[in-house]
Amino acid sequence: MTTPFVWGAATAAYQIEGGVAEDGRGESIWDTFCRRPGAIADGTSGEVAADSYHRWLDDVELLDGLGVGAYRFSVAWPRVMPNGAVNKPGLDYYDRIVDALCERGIRPFVTLYHWDLPQELEDNGGWRVRETADRFADYATVVAERLGDRVKDWITLNEPYCSSIVGYAEGRHAPGATEGHGALAAAHHLLIAHGKATTAIRTVRPEARVGITLNLSPAVPANDTPIDRAAAARMDLLVNRQFTDPVLGGAYPDGFEKLFSGVSDLSFRRDGDLDVIAAPLDFLGVNYYYRIHATDAPYDQPDPGLRSASDIGVRSVPRDGVPTTDLGWPIEPQGLYDTLTGLADRYPGLPPIYVTENGVAQLREDLDPDPARIDFITAHLAAATRAAADAPIDLRGYFYWSLIDNFEWARGYGPRFGLVHVDYPTGKRTPRASYEWLRRQLS
Repeated sequence: MTTPFVWGAATAAYQIEGGVAEDGRGESIWDTFCRRPGAIADGTSGEVAADSYHRWLDDVELLDGLGVGAYRFSVAWPRVMPNGAVNKPGLDYYDRIVDALCERGIRPFVTLYHWDLPQELEDNGGWRVRETADRFADYATVVAERLGDRVKDWITLNEPYCSSIVGYAEGRHAPGATEGHGALAAAHHLLIAHGKATTAIRTVRPEARVGITLNLSPAVPANDTPIDRAAAARMDLLVNRQFTDPVLGGAYPDGFEKLFSGVSDLSFRRDGDLDVIAAPLDFLGVNYYYRIHATDAPYDQPDPGLRSASDIGVRSVPRDGVPTTDLGWPIEPQGLYDTLTGLADRYPGLPPIYVTENGVAQLREDLDPDPARIDFITAHLAAATRAAADAPIDLRGYFYWSLIDNFEWARGYGPRFGLVHVDYPTGKRTPRASYEWLRRQLS
């Protein structure tokens, strides 16, 4: 029997909920990071965001009106387990959302970690330390026990590359660190957390379907030269294979130790870790936004000890003739095709795949027709469909990012990804032309 293709939309807790100090929610690393001067482009935070903590039913009704079959949303760890203790009002909030979705025949895809680590865990080392992975498994157990009678689809982590490298090496995201060893340890411990949570969920809910979402960007040489081809290979190790090889292949990527030999001795690795990380997946979530055009950019810091894990002698550059989004991201649907077919080529026995994020941001607030968003969805969906026809890929669904405008992390409220416009001062939701277009496609 053919599995029906799932259409969905996605959001994340800190980006839409607000209500950061309500009903027992604890503080997250993003609450702390947003208070750092200059950390957020417009000086804002997710304190109110799109106010979905109070307007969640409006958002469920928007999903119902859109006609999608699934909703990917995240649970806020500090809302559910602040300071390590279960917070019943926090669980009750997500319980109500799940009930409302199920009543409307919308399949909940729950992401357990979309970057909002409880601050108390960061104070104790955050993802640099292995204990955080154990705490994450405890949290996963609590949520699965409460929601797992209705939620069958679970995503352990969203984009561990961003949580580790962007957060602990580049310092552009919470917690804002610029480290070498610590960032690589964070990446590893996030994958340990994924493996432990996968086992924890299946222990309490044997019928659960468990996956992980990785943001994957094919790294291609900016110029057809040996040094740029080598630069692209280094970027591929950092962004993609650091995560895909252990999760899908049960091995650390070749060349990784050499690449980071001046940064870390990788002493955070232990015997048996790969067995934990490579727990069988029921599905893989792929977030795709753009390709990386990599060029060699020799590292010139005189003291190697000052390097962060993102300093690998590579720079991403624009490509002539390639259109870009308002954020400057190249629009290349071929990159999604390459991502999916590349996974099939590299990892035999690839699990079913959902495109769990794909979308385009605009830096304007008006509600004029948005053909760029419609064209973006059409072209990328065609690329994904073509990949599924050309390679042994079981493509199960596509989730647009995002349902509504939201707090776009370090960029603040400027970028607008939503099918639905949000007037932030009032919280009013107004469907865009792309919402109406997609609704017609799904009807």
